[in-house]
Amino acid sequence: MQVRPHSIKSRPRFLAALVLVPCLAGCFASPGGESSSNGGQSGSRLRVALAFPPAENFSPYGADATLLSRLGVTEGLTALDANGAAAPALAESWRREDDRTWRFTLREATFQDGADVTPSAVAAALTRATKAKPAPAALAGVSFEAKADGDRGLRITTAAADPVLPMRLSSPSLAILSPKAYGEKGNPDPVGTATGPFEIAKVNGGGSATLDRFDDYWGGRAQASGIDARFIKDGTARANAVRTGDIDIAEAIPVAQAATLDKATLKEAGTARTTSLQLNTKTGPFKDPKLRAAAREAVNSSTIVKGVFEGYADPGAGIFGPAVTWAESKRVKPTGRADAAEPDGEQIALATYDNRPELPETAQVVQQQLQKAGFKVKLEVREYSRLESDALAGKFDAFIGARNSLLDTGDPVGVLGSDYTCDGSYNLALLCDKGVDRAVTKADGTDGTGERQDAAMAAEAAILGTDAVVPLAHQQIIVGVSTKVQGVVLDPYERTLVGIGTRR
Repeated sequence: MQVRPHSIKSRPRFLAALVLVPCLAGCFASPGGESSSNGGQSGSRLRVALAFPPAENFSPYGADATLLSRLGVTEGLTALDANGAAAPALAESWRREDDRTWRFTLREATFQDGADVTPSAVAAALTRATKAKPAPAALAGVSFEAKADGDRGLRITTAAADPVLPMRLSSPSLAILSPKAYGEKGNPDPVGTATGPFEIAKVNGGGSATLDRFDDYWGGRAQASGIDARFIKDGTARANAVRTGDIDIAEAIPVAQAATLDKATLKEAGTARTTSLQLNTKTGPFKDPKLRAAAREAVNSSTIVKGVFEGYADPGAGIFGPAVTWAESKRVKPTGRADAAEPDGEQIALATYDNRPELPETAQVVQQQLQKAGFKVKLEVREYSRLESDALAGKFDAFIGARNSLLDTGDPVGVLGSDYTCDGSYNLALLCDKGVDRAVTKADGTDGTGERQDAAMAAEAAILGTDAVVPLAHQQIIVGVSTKVQGVVLDPYERTLVGIGTRR
């Protein structure tokens, strides 16, 4: 599950990595994912099953931001192309006027409530995002001022030089909504106020939502007439829904269920999601680096990949896996690791969540491996929303979770800052190490694609050297898709699922 991490206090910058365009024209789709060419005729509705229900009333500022982008509801000023460069979305072009100032030219577009997308409306939406508490992940450590500049211009001035601002504005958490979406207090309401090819017509609690095609979408009419979205936590139930034909598209098919489905209904792709074991470095047994080293030596990730993921993953190599194509060639060997101590029956509390069905099974394997090494392990499994606050508060000694490292901004430095520095807000290991903070801060201040990549991998090595995190597996996407459906978007960074070319 993705949450909204804060970065370190220094401003994050972009690392040009492989990132994907959020469903502007069905990119990274299976055959048939091209833009709409049906001459405006109404297509069938799509029945889509998602693994996570909305946690914050579909607020774009939190975990629900990716739900909205995956369903084609929201979009930002920019998108990201396959090479990690900023691509046009609501802004058709931009230029940098000086170190701190950018001018964006907006395309002609309409909000789903019928209002025009104007510079003043966009400026107001971005201003509200900068004031959100907590700040959207893409803006952690960043501040700027947005002002209208003529009929189609928008000028953004950052507090500090930010050469990657166009990349940052592609984040799902910086979606542009109509002025109608913003009340005096609380999070904005995206129902009927976004700009994407599909608009939310009805939300039925946390169980389902009805979306209709937005016919005035600037990128062309979607080929599907709407989406009937269901939020189905149980992975077996999602797979069964594909098997019985009750669902057209189901995300996150459990690997245990993949073999039970017809191969023609399975779509696979690499992903930047890594399953890791986070060890509590602040309190409990794993405050001792020697016991952390013992835990790391006890874990066999190849066994987990083979036995749990059944080959739909790669063994844990680092925080960044094979989907981050430049990472392996630049990976740095961790240094400064402590010698392992004998566990001698140390009692530890291990926790994970069941929204992703592979995680409890992974936790059971890790539990057995740690027990074989001499630890006593109590395993606790909960639904993610009932687990996150306790995990962040350090109430467990160890935590197993799955994290898409490049979801928020495409910048690995940002995720290193949010997850492993003293000021990081998603620091499940509660790590506060001066050497790590120095390495991440150095990477955060590095310009140049290659130079920033090198600095990021040096910071990864510093983090791995503390044994605060043990990478277990780099996962693949498995999506169940009816043979009648074409154009599903297979996005390794999990920002998109349905595009305007998705149809049946």
